[in-house]
Amino acid sequence: MSSSATAFAPASVGNIGVGFDLLGHAIEGPRDVATVSRIDEPVVRIDAIRGDIAGVEKLPLAAARNTAGGALIALRERQALPFGFALELEKGIPLGSGLGGSAASCVAALVAANALLEAPLPREALYGFALDGEAISSGSRHGDNVAPMLLGGVALATATRALRIDAPDWLHAVVVHPDQVLETRRSRAVLAEPYPLHALVEQSAHLAQFLLGLQRGDAALIRDGLHDVLVEPRRAPLIPGFAQVKAAALDSGALGASISGGGPSAFAWFDSQAAAERAAPAMRQGFVDAGFEARAYVTPVNAACAEVIATAG
Repeated sequence: MSSSATAFAPASVGNIGVGFDLLGHAIEGPRDVATVSRIDEPVVRIDAIRGDIAGVEKLPLAAARNTAGGALIALRERQALPFGFALELEKGIPLGSGLGGSAASCVAALVAANALLEAPLPREALYGFALDGEAISSGSRHGDNVAPMLLGGVALATATRALRIDAPDWLHAVVVHPDQVLETRRSRAVLAEPYPLHALVEQSAHLAQFLLGLQRGDAALIRDGLHDVLVEPRRAPLIPGFAQVKAAALDSGALGASISGGGPSAFAWFDSQAAAERAAPAMRQGFVDAGFEARAYVTPVNAACAEVIATAG
């Protein structure tokens, strides 16, 4: 049995527009890396948090106040483990980016810690612990980021289950992260007011078409379904340049475009890698024209899940 393990977790697109708190997909690009070691003392401690991203020095080292630490505490307690964990985090996903940075930390830590167990748990069994960690950051147990990180590709996240959803391999995304910060709690606060019934029915129809389009590999159904009439209209005013980015995506032939997670990052889906690569510069320029530097990632929608990358001892 190894005494330490290192794992990465990818960034993700939460919600995929039409599936608020229900859907997400992993992306290739930024990632968090966690190294977890077994220790004799039955506690969880965080020894270091590093990374070349703004604000990393503000992340709490107290395990109970950190998403990764909280996830490991939940794992230890519910599995009644007789040993503890020491954790080091290397942050690669910008804070407050809408790319699942807090989720990636707890997923990477859990995947690494799981490799140190005498009988490692199935990947789906880590989901509840990841929700515990994510709730520390966001204030709610939503799995639209942790589920695709654990399973890869597109995932459905319910209160108790994470399920991989088959998607055609030709689907590619452009994800653009601007040099902005939008805290999850702020982006969720604008959703507090009730929604009219007709809007919920319209969103349900879009979600049904979107999921059926994935199942059938039908680009037209995906296009008809990838419209968020609930969350995007309220969050878009918080993101300077988003309207221009979305317009650039649609003008470039996107199947649909919306806000990634709580924002400020934006994403668009395309029916080929070539189409996504052609659209990426124009989408990035939308944020630049609004006065913000930005980076664009082109990624398959069926991107890889979190994995162990090294073990020792």
